[in-house]
Amino acid sequence: MSEAIISIKSIADLHHFYKCESPKHPLITVIDLKNVNRFDENFANYLYNLELYSIIYKRFKGKLMYGRSHYDFQEGTLMFTAPNQVMSPSADTEIEEGWFLAFHPDFIHGSELGRKIKKYTFFLYESNEALHVSQEEKDLLDTIILRIKKEYSQNIDRHTQGLILNQIEMLLYYCDRFYDRQFFTRAKVGNDFIQRFEVLLNDYFNDDELIEKGIPNVKYFADKMNLSTNYLSDLLNKFTGNTTIEHIHFKLIEKAKNILLGTTKSVSEIAYELGFEHPSHFTKVFKRKAGLSPLSFRKQFPEQN
Repeated sequence: MSEAIISIKSIADLHHFYKCESPKHPLITVIDLKNVNRFDENFANYLYNLELYSIIYKRFKGKLMYGRSHYDFQEGTLMFTAPNQVMSPSADTEIEEGWFLAFHPDFIHGSELGRKIKKYTFFLYESNEALHVSQEEKDLLDTIILRIKKEYSQNIDRHTQGLILNQIEMLLYYCDRFYDRQFFTRAKVGNDFIQRFEVLLNDYFNDDELIEKGIPNVKYFADKMNLSTNYLSDLLNKFTGNTTIEHIHFKLIEKAKNILLGTTKSVSEIAYELGFEHPSHFTKVFKRKAGLSPLSFRKQFPEQN
C-alpha cells in the first residue's frame, strides 16, 4: 500500500492531526511531544506536507544516522523544516521528551525575520543532518520556548507578535551558533565528506564526456553523498570558505586553463567541451573567476601556445 500524503495548512490543522486541544494562537504554537500518541494510526501509514515553519526538539532512546555513520545520541536533537516539506513521523522511536514549535509564514510576513529567514539554511537540511544539543544548550532553548508559549497564551495585543518574533529570532541565532559548533566538533565526519566530494568532483571533470553530461549542479553531488544541497554547501563553506558551486567553478576554470595553455582550441570549442551551451556564458564565468577573459589569459603565456 502506497503512503498517502496529508496536507497540513494551518496551526489548527496541526492540532487536529496531533489530536490536541484548539490552539491559543491561529499562527503559532508549541506542542508537547510527550502528550502525542506515537502509536496512532496516523504515524504508521501517512506522510504529511507541512505548510508551516517548524523547529522540533526530541530526546529519545535509540540510534540516529548522521551522514553514513551511526551515532548513539544521549542528548537531544533539533530538526527544522520550511513550508511544503514532506515529513514522515516515526512511530518506533521512544521519545523521552520534546517540543514542536510551528508557525505559519503569515506570522513572519513583512517582518525583519521574514525578510532574512532564508539565511537560516538549516531549515532545508535533511533529517540525518539534525542539530544535536547538550543539556546546557537545551535548557537555554527551553527558556525561549517557554517565553514564546507564555506570550501567545495570554491576552494578545499589539505587542504580542513583535515580542514573539524577537524570541524566535533569538532561538535561530543560538541554533546557528550551535550548528557552527557541531560542524567543527564533528570535524572527522566533515573532513570525510569534503574528501569524498573532492573525489567526486575530480572524477566528474576527468570524464571525457563533459560535452554530453554538461556542467554539474550542486544537487548532483549532494545526491551522490546522501546530503541535502544546503548542508553540503554549508559544510564546505565552514571548512574551506567556499560553497559547492564555487568549488565546481574553481575546478571548471582549472580545467579550462589547462586546455587554453595546452591546445590551440578556440574559446567556443573549449566552452562546448566543458559542457557550456553558450560560449558567452563560459567567457563570463571564466572572467569572473580568473579576472580576465580566456583569450587574455592565453596571451599571457605565448610560449605555451
